[in-house]
Amino acid sequence: MKKFDYMQKFGFEQLIYFFDQDTGLKAITCIHDTTLGPALGGTRIWDYATEDEAVLDVLRLAKGMTYKNSAAGLNFGGGKTVIIGKADEIKSESFFRAYGRYIESLNGRYITTEDVNMTMKDMEYINMETNYVVGLASKSGNPSPITALGAYHGIRAGLMYKFGTDDVSKYSYAVQGVGQTGGNLVDYLTKAKAKNIYYTDINPDNIEKIKANYKDAIFVKPEEIYSLDVDVFVPCAMGAILDDETIPTLKAKVIAGTANNILKDIKKHGKMLMDRDIVYAPDFVINAGGVINVAPSEHDYNKAKVIKDVEKIYDRLLDIFKISTEQNIPTQEAAKFFARDRIAKIHNLHRIYLGKK
Repeated sequence: MKKFDYMQKFGFEQLIYFFDQDTGLKAITCIHDTTLGPALGGTRIWDYATEDEAVLDVLRLAKGMTYKNSAAGLNFGGGKTVIIGKADEIKSESFFRAYGRYIESLNGRYITTEDVNMTMKDMEYINMETNYVVGLASKSGNPSPITALGAYHGIRAGLMYKFGTDDVSKYSYAVQGVGQTGGNLVDYLTKAKAKNIYYTDINPDNIEKIKANYKDAIFVKPEEIYSLDVDVFVPCAMGAILDDETIPTLKAKVIAGTANNILKDIKKHGKMLMDRDIVYAPDFVINAGGVINVAPSEHDYNKAKVIKDVEKIYDRLLDIFKISTEQNIPTQEAAKFFARDRIAKIHNLHRIYLGKK
């Protein structure tokens, strides 16, 4: 791929490679935009088939973090790191401490947190070499419950926009993926007395956990989840699941969940949902609870403030749905407009000289 052409087209700032001879660490960090502040985004480990596949993924993910952080009202830009390899084969204390030194060398332009195939213990090793890491167990901790809480408020916003009420108890839900965020979301829906909750997963442990704790939730096979006669489809697993084949089978009128990048083709499939009059809560807005939870602050971690900030996802989504309707554009495009508009306005502030400190 022509990396500089791609970076120029989509406004990227930096693409950084790091290799550690002793541990075999292969990491690629992308910083998309730092208008709002230092880039904030997770580190994931994945066994990519090719280097280009890893580069494309980190570029896509970093750009998504720019939009997510902006739409969440945070003063952080977008960045991401991918580490190439099999998580169960490459991990060690020295491996992550080498990565931590690499993060430290960026002098605060990039702040990382936990993502796919990473654990709290891994983050603690990184923290031994750099303070540019958030989401530690000793501070904000596991973001999954807060991410799920944000999605719960996003579901309420979708219901309000589609049906004129955000009473969760009146409607039925199909939850795809009941791992950490999906499982927490089932809990929130249950406590809100949801009319019916259907769920699916490919992990037997996740399935058994839901069966044991939520007796009224109904398990269905993975291939059956799309066509269920429910009001809300709640994707909380893998991305790129809504495509030419799955969208026509949907009976739900609201799509709201924690999964990232669920539209296989953002423009095409966003338009398909709009044409079918399905309200889609854009992923990077509805699942921003996690990044709100871990975002660095001048003050100590305050859970009550975090919960209050996460509740604002409800109003942000209503604003985005309104933009979508007024401009006759898919909600994903409306969300990008919303995020870019904030970045542009803050960028314009930089013309004001503050004087010497």
